[in-house]
Amino acid sequence: MKTSSNTGAFFALMRAGLWEKELRLSQFHPFDFDQVYQLTQEQSVFGLITAGLEHVIDIQIPKDVTLSFARKTLRMEQRNNAMNHFLGVVVGRMREAGINTILVKGQGVAQSYERPLWRTSGDVDFLLSDTDYRKAYDFLSPYASKIKKEDKEWKHQAMRIGPWEVELHGRLACSFSFKVNKVLNQIKYETFCEGKVRSWFDDNVQIYLLREEYDILYVFVHFVNHFYKGGVGLRQICDWCRLLWKYRDTIDRQILASMIEQMGLMNEWKAFGAFAVEYLGMPVDAMPHYSVNKRLKKKADRICSFILEVGNFGYNRDTSYYAKYPYLIRKAYSFGRRCKDLINHTLIFPLDTLRFFPVIMYNGFRSAMKGDG
Repeated sequence: MKTSSNTGAFFALMRAGLWEKELRLSQFHPFDFDQVYQLTQEQSVFGLITAGLEHVIDIQIPKDVTLSFARKTLRMEQRNNAMNHFLGVVVGRMREAGINTILVKGQGVAQSYERPLWRTSGDVDFLLSDTDYRKAYDFLSPYASKIKKEDKEWKHQAMRIGPWEVELHGRLACSFSFKVNKVLNQIKYETFCEGKVRSWFDDNVQIYLLREEYDILYVFVHFVNHFYKGGVGLRQICDWCRLLWKYRDTIDRQILASMIEQMGLMNEWKAFGAFAVEYLGMPVDAMPHYSVNKRLKKKADRICSFILEVGNFGYNRDTSYYAKYPYLIRKAYSFGRRCKDLINHTLIFPLDTLRFFPVIMYNGFRSAMKGDG
């Protein structure tokens, strides 16, 4: 894919920040820092770009640019510190009440970065056993200012506690493949019944996380799910890369390969792996099943085009129709957009797109019939 000087400078800064490496930015001259800032906002990667700016060795970064990125990153750091404190308190209190949790994505994944506080935070996601899922809801709901309608089939409950969005998950699941969900169910079983976990100490509170291989797989499945549903961003793929890098010497690659094959996602793994190496500078030896060929390079280019088009979680997409039209028209509009995305995705993953289409449509209609979203 041919990139503009602005896009080239953006990705170069991303790579420098992601891997903490020196960068000569003059090779992309002339470029516009305002456009780089816009791309950073669309992809929600201010911490990585700010870190990248610190590694530029050949040009003087304008003071106003440095201050703009520094202000955003300082606010991000403050938010992450506050979220970590909240996590320590809530997990500690839940444990005292006999409720065991696994933190998925989010602040746990952030610990794989060189600067965890510079990763953009999102929701607080807890995975729980069937018993503790209900107990956690009963325990946390009195503190919530807002509670969303529970999705009982997916065992998903979202609520707002103070400034934080907290999501309770009784299942690990995606909405595009029953085969993938079967493996995710296996991961949940082995996590809670066989104790296959790792942990992170947050304010002296032990926070349990998924085992390395399972965390890598779940982050991967999560962004592939968003890719097929229209809103994948660079931040999610960077999470995947950092996990693979941090645990490159300890992960069991055979377990990883076996589960990817069972999920039927080896095509996606190789294509996104090619994208990570080509555009994000992922070290080849830390990317399992990486291979070099023109076909995968073309897939990586198409993935990049789609990511830049839609932005993080669909940031660039027009959502004004939500306020303009009644529910059924909104759903028809969303359905049309999803079909367009799936047609685009057939150019990247033709067989898998056709295989996943019925499941995606089924879950979309299920959501519509229930009146969700």
